[in-house]
Amino acid sequence: MLNENIKALRKSKGLSQQELAVKLNVVRQTVSKWEQGLSVPDSDLLIALSEALETPVSTLLGENVLESEVDAVKALSEKLEIINLQFARRKAMRKAILHWLLIALCAGIMIISGVLVAVNSPYLGWDYSAPETAVMGVAFHAFEWLFVRLAPILLIAALVGIFMTRKKV
Repeated sequence: MLNENIKALRKSKGLSQQELAVKLNVVRQTVSKWEQGLSVPDSDLLIALSEALETPVSTLLGENVLESEVDAVKALSEKLEIINLQFARRKAMRKAILHWLLIALCAGIMIISGVLVAVNSPYLGWDYSAPETAVMGVAFHAFEWLFVRLAPILLIAALVGIFMTRKKV
């Protein structure tokens, strides 16, 4: 059991037998013999080994390390699954909000278009000679001019966006 734990902990730390041997001031063959179960480290080396592998001596001598690593990996994978689900929910919520905002944009464009048609585009016949109405006429003219040119583009873009953000069944 000690030999399996030494090998598992060394590999989990990303150390080669040579690197571990250098940390412990022993030759690589000594580490190899420990891992093969052909010999065991004395008490001083066991303490140095636990420090080099950053694990308590009881873990080196105790239960099989592979089992506890599997539990740690399982716990980590469960946490990652929860995080992935949270990201997926957040992404779905953002997509739904965007979808409804695009629908609202389309509705707004249609309402403004309806209002402009209903008032029969008065800006062409606006009386710009009166100073009170000239400023308002210019502002209304500028708004309608921009709206007439940008609304079709925005409407098409919003419709494409609605299509792309719809829920797939």
